[in-house]
Amino acid sequence: MNLRTLGLVLLLSAVICSSGMAQKNLEKSFKLPPDTIQTTVYWYWMSDNISKEGVVKDLQSMKSVGINRAFIGNIGYETTPYGKVKLFSEEWWDIMHTALKTATALNIEIGIFNSPGWSQSGGPWVKPSQAMRYLTSSKTTATGPKKLDLQLEQPKGDFQDVRVIAYKTPKGYGNSIAKLKPKLTSSAPVQNIGNLIDGSESTTTSMPASESFSIDLETGSDFTARSLVIYPAHKPISITAQLQVKQNGAYVTLKEFIIDRTNANLNVGFKPYGPVAVSIPASSGKSFRLVFSKSNGFELAEILLSQTPVVERYIEKTLAKMFQTPLPYWNEYQWPDQSVIDDNSLVIDPATVVDVTKFMSSTGQLKWEAPTGDWTIMRTGMLPTGVQNGPASPEGIGLEIDKMSKEHVASHFDAFMGDLLRRIPAADRKTWKVVV
Repeated sequence: MNLRTLGLVLLLSAVICSSGMAQKNLEKSFKLPPDTIQTTVYWYWMSDNISKEGVVKDLQSMKSVGINRAFIGNIGYETTPYGKVKLFSEEWWDIMHTALKTATALNIEIGIFNSPGWSQSGGPWVKPSQAMRYLTSSKTTATGPKKLDLQLEQPKGDFQDVRVIAYKTPKGYGNSIAKLKPKLTSSAPVQNIGNLIDGSESTTTSMPASESFSIDLETGSDFTARSLVIYPAHKPISITAQLQVKQNGAYVTLKEFIIDRTNANLNVGFKPYGPVAVSIPASSGKSFRLVFSKSNGFELAEILLSQTPVVERYIEKTLAKMFQTPLPYWNEYQWPDQSVIDDNSLVIDPATVVDVTKFMSSTGQLKWEAPTGDWTIMRTGMLPTGVQNGPASPEGIGLEIDKMSKEHVASHFDAFMGDLLRRIPAADRKTWKVVV
């Protein structure tokens, strides 16, 4: 055996020996994990079913199998019968104290969810003015020159004023086909079909189940449409639709789109049944048609076919209505370019926008010297989205905190985490290291 061969044999032997030792060490470490390896579990306190004895035994069992970190989540499920220890009761606080003190004695690191439940961050301590909110507005029209003295409508709910603006009303702003009193017909019998263009979202129309179903709007004179907004009834709907116009004796498709309002949960949008808006190139005709495919039966509140351009899918683009499951595909928030507006006199001129906030009193009374022209006045402010934390016990549910405000977030953490710090002595919570 030459020296080169001998060297290779020795090297191979060393590698095999080292590999064998590593495998034995891995097996040993798996059976008896060293302190440097932390095994973590979610420790859910389900539907108020907790006790001092229970949390102590849980922690002792964790330690016995090498679990050195546990994250406490206070979870409430309607399908799990509720226990007697109400969340945030004095008994609950006593059990939490026992859990942290026992974990400290056993050297088990503890994490605590920053609010009850595992979704969102909020609780009963969050005031509407501290919650996640969205912008909304009311509109009032006026004509100048005139000294206005108007009571501006306040949107319903826990409304917080932000700004009042006025702008020159564009030509034909809001004009819809309804002004021409069109004749409405359908390919299958529909009761109260006129409700679709009566200007009220409170009246609804039921549509039949059908493989293909259409509604025609016919006028005595040409109408130029640039947008379509469909207001669903407050019921789930998922359907494909087409907007068509009759040209040279045949219907031509202007737009195909999907109406999907199947999930009314607020965590996928604070307007569960928000309108569906589509934009189309300026299209003129005396007969427009809406075609619905594979209908299982559905209800609509209003159809607004207008000469005024709108931002397509503005409800989705403002996240008032999001993808209908928590797992959107990569392209769900990408939209095609909108048609170029053919007449700029139809849109708001930014140069005409006036901030008139200082002219409105705290009660909503506007006193403003309006210049010449037609004006639209918008009272804009914030309303809570209504999203709450959960799933949690009733005593732990409240509005979601405004995460865009350092002040409100600090208030949220102080209400729960701060209470833990104040109630439980530092010596008994030494291993509480994490806020989840």
